[in-house]
Amino acid sequence: MSSEHVPAVTPPVPPTKQRIIGAVLRVIGQDGIAGVTNRRIAKEAGVSLGSVTYHFTSQHEMLRESMLHFVHEETRRLTTLADEGEAAGLGIDAAAALAGQVADGTVFDSEHIAPFELYIQAGRDERLREAAAECFTAYDRLATQILTALGVPDAERLAATTVALIAGLQLRRLATGSPAEDLADALLLLVAGRV
Repeated sequence: MSSEHVPAVTPPVPPTKQRIIGAVLRVIGQDGIAGVTNRRIAKEAGVSLGSVTYHFTSQHEMLRESMLHFVHEETRRLTTLADEGEAAGLGIDAAAALAGQVADGTVFDSEHIAPFELYIQAGRDERLREAAAECFTAYDRLATQILTALGVPDAERLAATTVALIAGLQLRRLATGSPAEDLADALLLLVAGRV
């Protein structure tokens, strides 16, 4: 990978703030956005109410930071996988199978359900839309990186469609409890005509 594809280094999150963000994601995953109150988050995180208000001046800021933190961590994890795949010289079939394994290995605990809630909330609260756009930009950039490494022409144009396909299949899997086995086939169908 060239240095232009390496995600920006972000400063470490203070431990207390990290606990609060984890609590926000768990609460959203369990009870939705409506469950997020400063008192509930403080209790869930095991911190004082003052710590919550010190680190986050508003609920909007807490939701935005939690959304961005989740995506940063997911992007870092998936970028590592993409780099490993590129180093191993994966072909399209192997890359699609790897994507299926990653999706199948994603446990939908409350922290992984939370982003879906946050994206829906961004549709209702325009203050979260910028954070949602940043999230999808990060996913699109990663998809472009992977598709380019696979030699897919027009990788940048295909990236958003790839991200939408994966997100839709993940949402379907979450809603129905079905396995992710169709993801690899869907990705192969998507890129088959582009190589």
